[in-house]
Order: sequence, then C-alpha cells, then structure tokens
Amino acid sequence: MTDLINEQPHRTWGESLKAFFSPKVITMLFLGFSAGVPLYLVFSTLSVWLREAGVERATIGFFSWAALAYGFKFVWAPLIDKLPVPVLAKLLGRRRAWLLVAQCAIIAAMLFMALTDPVGNLTVMALGAVMLAFSSATQDIVIDAYRIESGDADLQGLMTATYIAGYRIGMLVAGAGALELAGILDVIEGYDYTAWRSTYMAMAGVMGVGIVTTFMISEPNSNNRAADLLNTAQDYVRFLALFVISAAVFVLVFRTMPDIITPIQEALGKDLGKFVGGTLRLSISGSAAVLTGIILVRFGLVGRAVAYETYVAPFADFFKRYGKIALWIFLLIATYRIADIVMGVMANVFYVDLGFEKQEIGRVSKAFGLGATLAGGFVGGLLMVRYGVMKILWLGGALSAATNVLFAAMASMGPEIWVLITVITADNVSAGIAMAAFVAYLSSLTSKGFTATQYALFSSIMMLGPKLLAGYSGVAVDAMGYAPFFITTAIIGVIPLVLIVIVARAAPRA
Repeated sequence: MTDLINEQPHRTWGESLKAFFSPKVITMLFLGFSAGVPLYLVFSTLSVWLREAGVERATIGFFSWAALAYGFKFVWAPLIDKLPVPVLAKLLGRRRAWLLVAQCAIIAAMLFMALTDPVGNLTVMALGAVMLAFSSATQDIVIDAYRIESGDADLQGLMTATYIAGYRIGMLVAGAGALELAGILDVIEGYDYTAWRSTYMAMAGVMGVGIVTTFMISEPNSNNRAADLLNTAQDYVRFLALFVISAAVFVLVFRTMPDIITPIQEALGKDLGKFVGGTLRLSISGSAAVLTGIILVRFGLVGRAVAYETYVAPFADFFKRYGKIALWIFLLIATYRIADIVMGVMANVFYVDLGFEKQEIGRVSKAFGLGATLAGGFVGGLLMVRYGVMKILWLGGALSAATNVLFAAMASMGPEIWVLITVITADNVSAGIAMAAFVAYLSSLTSKGFTATQYALFSSIMMLGPKLLAGYSGVAVDAMGYAPFFITTAIIGVIPLVLIVIVARAAPRA
C-alpha cells in the first residue's frame, strides 16, 4: 500500500472542480450519449419488439449473439488505428473521419431495421442487428481512441466520468425512452409494426447529436506510422482485403465445422461441455483466420512492414514498455470487475426471489440506480484529478467488494423497499467510482501510436473472464445459497486489490 499512500495529489480542489468545465471534458458527455444509444436497440428494446411480433424466446436469445461484435472489437481495431478513410481523412482527420463513418453506419443500420418487419423477415432483421452492433462497436473503438489522445493524463478521470454519464443517458433514451415512444405510437391492439418503425427512425434521428459533435470537435494529435506505409490506393485495397479474407475464413470454418460440442457434453456434462466445446470451436476458427493472414502476408498480399506495424507492433510495444509486469497488469485487467459482474448477473433474480415486484425493481433501478452511477462516476473523476488514478482504482475495487456484503445482509431482511434503495444506491455509487477509475487506468496504459488497438484489447480482456465465470453464477447460488454466494464474490474482489498494490509498486520501475 505504500506506493498508493505516498502518491501525491495532482491538482488542488479548486483546479479539480474547474477541470469539470474543460471543453474536452464536456465533449465526452455528447460522445458518450452517441455511444450509449445503439446498445439497447440491439438488446432489450429489440427483444421487446421481437416478442410483440410473436418471435419465440429461444430465437430472441440467439439475437444476443450480435453482441459478439462488442467482445471481439479488438480484431478490427488495428484497421481503425492504421487505415485512413479515403478523402474524409484529409478533410476531418483520421479519428473524426472514422467517427463520422461509424455514426452514419449506425444510422443506416437503424433505418434498415426500422424498415424491416420481423414478421416474415427475421433473418433480415438479424442482419440489421449485426450491422448495428458492428457499427456501434466501431464507434466505441474510435471514441475510446479519441478520448485517450485528446486529453491530458490527469483529465482522463473526468473525461471518463462524463463519457459514462453520457453513455448511461443514451442507454436510458434508447431503453425506457424508446419503449415509452413505441407505446405512445401504438394505435393497434396487439402488435403494431408502424409504431416500432417510427421509434427506430426517431432513434436514428437522435444519433444526430453524435454527428454534430463530430463536426464541432478538433482532431487529436496521434502517431500514424503504418498508415504512412500505404503509399498507393492498391496498398490500401490489399490491406483491407487481408482483413476481409481472414474474417471470411473465420466465419466459414466456424459455420462448417463438424459438431464437436455434443460429444464433449456427453463426456463432461451439459454446461461444462457446452463451454469447452464452444471455446474450442472459437479457438479453431480464430487460429484458421490468423494462419490465413500469415500465409497471405508471406505471399505478398500486404507488405510485411505494414502487417507488423498493424498487428504485431501494438502488442510488442506494450510488453517492451512494461516487461514482466505486463503479465500482472493483464491479470489485474482480467479480474478487476470480476466481483461486480459475477454478482450482477444474479442481482435482479435475487430481488425477485426476495419478493420484490418487477415494477419496484425497475423504478428503484432507474431512479436511484442511474443517479447513483452518475454520481459515483463524477465523484470518481473528481477524486482522480485530485489524488491520481491508482488510489481511486484501489478505492473503487474495495467499495465494489464491500457492497457485495450488503447483498448478503439483505438476504435475511425480506422485501423491505428502503433496504432495496440503500443497497442499489451503494452498489451503483461504488460501480461508478470503480468504472471511472478503471477506464482511466486502461487509458493510461496505451501508447498513442496504437491507442485503438491496445484499448480494445484491454476492454475485451476486462469482460471475457468475468463474463465466462458469471455464466455459472446461477449454479453457484443453487449450490450454496444467496448469502454465501455474495460473501464469496466479495472475497474474490480482494484479488484485484492485491494486484493493484503489486502493479503500483512495480510499474514505475518497469
């Protein structure tokens, strides 16, 4: 803890408060809003539309696979980092050009979905959902890179806080707002396609906030070495073809691979077998795509210098800067949110089992949960400007683990509304502080020459392990009960606290 305790304050309280009104900080509120709007239109809002249209629950579940775009965005992040958009890059700059392209693609995908009635056109709607998720994930890549490159290191906390605030507001508009609008426009008893069409068109119009912001902001300074190696239009097309062919091989191998899950399920059991078989299938498909890319580079489709700068240099740069401590950093990234995510999967189920009504849960979550998250994010951002990232990173992790104990205590109290309000508020405040600090920390790890690629990789590592483990949270609750489960997640939350101390001591020497 010594290194954390001795970390010196970065700014005075007056300077910290003044930093809230920096144009760079305010900009992130609107970009965060632009990033938050598409998310629910792929998930919960779309699920309600499909269910009203008579789509089966199992089929609606398959639509969640569109979310894979968010988990694997590091795969095409190198293209965003190094590939300039023709013409637009000269007019707007590399980051703003990609941002505008992603936002226009989001609007196009929303309009595509709006003009598609899922009744009789379910496959077409699924294509629209994938388009929207891919475009949204691309926008996330660009905004993350823009935020890191445009702000000073000590402003990253506040920029992250306002980004999260904007993101939550965007989710609220696309979630509760879209459902409210669809209800108002619904004039036919039962399923009314025209109401949903108008709602998604309205959400496409809301994305104009992001486009206006893109034209108003300035291009950040960044390193663009690999892009300089693309001297001709032919080089550009070849580089793009490398990614497209490799991606096509991944899809082809994944879709045509013989069934390997069933025999593994028979050997290991249903849940574990499905997990192992699915992981193996993804690994084989990914390996085939990587091997295809290597072969194409060997045969000269793309110059080796460009391939190295795009796909190898980002990782080599990180390990060169941090050396052996890089492995500890990866472990910290993979475990920091583990207590929060594993517990979070069972939170709403826990509320229902405790005896709360759905309306009570929804109202408290929206009114107190959203406000608490925004407050936590802003408090975390302010504290980081004052005290630095590492101290608040540790504080956020400690609070997240501690609030899980409140859930264990709640298990013995019954459906008391004041307890629900208290626990949800405490949980969301701690989550807001932790997320603001964690995103700022991830931002500090990137190099400006590889911002998009490295941050996309970090954010994927952040979600992968906890999400996989969270899949077994229901099994754990059945085996041990709610109170022991929440206590266990709190104990697991101690792991990243130890890792923060290790990294804080070793990183300066690295």
